[in-house]
Amino acid sequence: MTAAKVAAGRSESGVLDRVEAARRRRPKLRDTHITSAHGAGGKATATLIDAVFLEGLRNPLLEPLEDAAVFTVDGTRLALTTDSFVVTPLFFPGGDIGDLAVNGTVNDLAVAGARPLHLACAVILEEGMAVDDLRRIVASMARAATDAGVSIVTGDTKVVQRGRADGCYVTTTGIGLVPADVRLGAARARPGDAVLVTGPIGDHGITVLLARGELDISADLSSDTAPLAELTSRLLEAVGAPADGPGVRAMRDATRGGVATILNEVATAAGVGVIVDEDAVPVRPTVRGACELLGLDPLYVACEGRMVVIVAPEVAEAALAALRSHPLGADTAVIGRIADDPPGMVLLNTAFGGTRIVDLLVGDPLPRIC
Repeated sequence: MTAAKVAAGRSESGVLDRVEAARRRRPKLRDTHITSAHGAGGKATATLIDAVFLEGLRNPLLEPLEDAAVFTVDGTRLALTTDSFVVTPLFFPGGDIGDLAVNGTVNDLAVAGARPLHLACAVILEEGMAVDDLRRIVASMARAATDAGVSIVTGDTKVVQRGRADGCYVTTTGIGLVPADVRLGAARARPGDAVLVTGPIGDHGITVLLARGELDISADLSSDTAPLAELTSRLLEAVGAPADGPGVRAMRDATRGGVATILNEVATAAGVGVIVDEDAVPVRPTVRGACELLGLDPLYVACEGRMVVIVAPEVAEAALAALRSHPLGADTAVIGRIADDPPGMVLLNTAFGGTRIVDLLVGDPLPRIC
């Protein structure tokens, strides 16, 4: 090896060490006012949650910052989650704010290993909203709940003055049962584990963006919004998620911030590196083309019916087969692996033969996507 190559290797290693050290520091909220970036699911969101909500509300159930809190009541393990939806427009190809609200909360329960049971729904309506639009949204929620096998059992309604909301905002809260032998969490990822994604990424985000009609771009594309509980159940039945031994380590639905955000959360929680092969990441040509035109990276674009799955290498093939056996997982792909180094970071092996860091999303290129 030449001296130049040795020097280059040391330089690259030094850069990674400095980046890793910076990311280990506790985030500080320097903003004095909320911006749209704080809702994008990226770096600003993580800082806001850590510095304000986690700092002010800290407790053992909240600290893992998983998609749902899992706890035990009288010997029964339960999962509880909540989510708010402010998508604009309210209606878009493949869905609307109604089924999005149901599927999003159902999926947060499902990736926690739970069987979703019931939902609560709170709706904020704007004065002047068409009642026919509200009926359409409620009908969509009812269909989605039926498809997901849950009931909406309680709720609340508020109305604000004209101009104080964009028609309708929805918050859904869900509860589900978690099997006694299921143990999941981003911190459980181990070097050697396989990283899977259950289908083409970015469909939802690009669909909603184009539905706003602000860009002179048309595409035959629909949101991927769908309930994932059957898919997660099939996966867990096939390979399990035991506290010890091989199985599923973690599942996350890739919503705001996309797959890149999930991978960064896994890397940070487990103190591992995540190595992704760009060529292995499934992206529809339509989504890739739109992203190229708009200067977006598909890894950061929201999905609403895809999840990232971390599995032990011993069961990776069985997990892949189980996911592909379900229509919502037919296009599942292995996109990378968990590594020892660099801890807390995600690296992408690019299609051009290089390597780049995939950091948390900065800014908010796609506001109010869910």
